[in-house]
Amino acid sequence: MPIIIGYLIGSISFSYLAGKLLKGIDIRNHGSGNAGATNTLRVLGKGPAITVLLLDAVKGLVAVWIGRWLSGGDALVETLCGLAAISGHNWPIYFGFRGGKGIATTIGVMLFLAPMPVVYAGIVAILTIALTRYVSLGSLLLTAILPILIWFMGYPKEVFWLSLLLFAFAAFRHRTNIVKLIKGQENKIGSKK
Repeated sequence: MPIIIGYLIGSISFSYLAGKLLKGIDIRNHGSGNAGATNTLRVLGKGPAITVLLLDAVKGLVAVWIGRWLSGGDALVETLCGLAAISGHNWPIYFGFRGGKGIATTIGVMLFLAPMPVVYAGIVAILTIALTRYVSLGSLLLTAILPILIWFMGYPKEVFWLSLLLFAFAAFRHRTNIVKLIKGQENKIGSKK
């Protein structure tokens, strides 16, 4: 039951809702076509993008917290609730299974399960984005570094395996970005199409 709740919470698309509330649009038909914080920045601006980023992270935190609360602290249930929330974000049942790429929700989930690795990986991601202006590169680095830090910092094996799976999720959801990065065609944050 908590895993289903995690998926349903994750399926709330704050980017989609922001587009509808602020401009009466389906954000998935604008910008990159992605229902996430970066495309919200591109289409709606900084304020809505920051709000979406925070809310997407919070829903990940909440999903794992519910898993902990309902399971009495079972690490497997907690990680499955986190995975369910990210799956909901990426493939939301309420919005035709067309969602975002799951990075903000991943941050929320992993902040609950492995806070220090997220902080360290987050610093690398933020510096990468600041220096290169490629959000996709920062996102991929964040998810690639997390399993390494989680392993060496001795977090539970369930959290380590989840972090590996989330890296695979991120790579899959960013596959077109990876091709564009290799070809030098990826959009930089703040640049106009």
